[in-house]
Order: sequence, then structure tokens, then C-alpha cells
Amino acid sequence: MKTHPFTLEIWGDFACFTRPEAKVERLSYPVITPSAARGIFDAIFCNRHEMWWQIRKVEVMRPPKFIALRRNEVKGRVPSDRTIAGWMKGDTPQPLMADGDDEATGRTQRQTMALKDVRYRISAEIRPWPTFEGKLAEFQQKFRRKAAAGQCLYQPYLGCREFPAYFELLDGEESVPTAIDMEIGWMVYDVFQLDRPGVNTDPPAVSLFRASVHGGVMVVPEYGSPLVLKHGDAHA
Repeated sequence: MKTHPFTLEIWGDFACFTRPEAKVERLSYPVITPSAARGIFDAIFCNRHEMWWQIRKVEVMRPPKFIALRRNEVKGRVPSDRTIAGWMKGDTPQPLMADGDDEATGRTQRQTMALKDVRYRISAEIRPWPTFEGKLAEFQQKFRRKAAAGQCLYQPYLGCREFPAYFELLDGEESVPTAIDMEIGWMVYDVFQLDRPGVNTDPPAVSLFRASVHGGVMVVPEYGSPLVLKHGDAHA
């Protein structure tokens, strides 16, 4: 099965790829995570029951620049897909009140150490699930058509939904990444299992890998590689 890699140029005014050790205040990694990169490709085209995206590499086109922000966040959890589906069928919505009296769901201000003026070039491949390999060419054609036209299923974002991501499909590498080298250390690879089709009720399953940038390029190992520590690994 021959897969065709696609490359997107991604940019935005602000981004925040939160480190998991930042318990209260948000602290961004200096580079986009594979999970956030996959989310951008998913926003353009994805059929989770038939295929998934394998991120191959991230090229850093601008050096990371941090900015301190104060953001309003709601303490409560976003309603589940089942709850939202019930609202659509006529159930009475129960919105989260940002300025309500409930201490568990009200608004709180939190410090965010975010990135500003980011630009990346991200390469990824479509990986069909078993029994759907024959649809690879169809998947690739659909993605190319949508990405070339600037279409998406929903607005892609850079870590947080209030930080929109803009994209352009590239057919060639017209510029070189910034000449930086960084040892990032352990980075979140993804927050879900990528070795099987998922469902909305799946619990999080965090995976990690040792991330580094050499010559402006962060190579992303295959999800099935031993370089990626999965949830449940004895040494994770």
C-alpha cells in the first residue's frame, strides 16, 4: 500500500501546546505537538472509523517566541456528545454559566505562557484501518481537494480553540526551516490510542516520546515505534 505524504504550511498569531506538568497555569511546549498537528489535519478531512493521520515531521519556520497572557477559563467540564445530542433532540440545554454563583463551574483567570507568531510546515500520511486500504486513493483525493480549496470541517486551532490556525497545502518545499536545535525532552505524542478506531466514549490514553529539533526539523516516530511510550507500558 503506497501512501502519499501531504505537507501543510500552518501559521497563527498565538498558540499554546500545554505541557502536562503545568497543573494550574498553562505553559506551552516551544513546538507544536504531534497531537495538535494531527488535530489540524483532522479538521480538514478525517473519517475516524476508516482512517487516521500519522504525523511524520514538523519543520519550525519561525523561532519560538513566548508571550504571557491572562485568559478567562470556565471551571466546569464541556458537556458530553450524548448530552449535546439530547439537546439537539429537544432536551432542555444546561449551559455553563461563566459568571454564575456556582464555584464548580464559574469563570477563573489563569496565566498562560503561550507562543506568538508561529509558523510550521507539517508532513503527514493517511493510514487506513484494516479492510479500508482499498479506499486510500479516495481519501487522498478528498483531502487534497479540500485542503487546496482552503476548506475544513471546523476551524483548526493551535492548541486552544481561541487560537485559530491558518493553512495552505504545499506541493514542494519552497523555503528552509529556521536553523535551530533544541532538546525538548518528553513531549506528549497523543492523548488517544492511535492503533485502533476510536469511539466518543474512549478514555484518554496519553503517549509520550523524546522530542528534539535539529536544523529546524522535529522528526516524529511512528506511533507503533518503541520510541513512543504508550499508556500501560511497564516503563512509561
